[in-house]
Amino acid sequence: MVKVTIDKVLEEKGRSKYWLIKETELNFHTVTNLVKNKTTGIQFDTLEKICKALDCTPSDILEIK
Repeated sequence: MVKVTIDKVLEEKGRSKYWLIKETELNFHTVTNLVKNKTTGIQFDTLEKICKALDCTPSDILEIK
């Protein structure tokens, strides 16, 4: 099972979900579902936008449980 850990990265960087939405121009529901780990998949372009905004790699926001 893959777990999305964007919430932890946001907290570490002192950023909010709303900042991420504004920075990436992603849909509110998309970001909310990812932050709450309530999604079954992620598009590569979405992953890229989030990683660029947070200056991180996919392994920083995705975890295998």
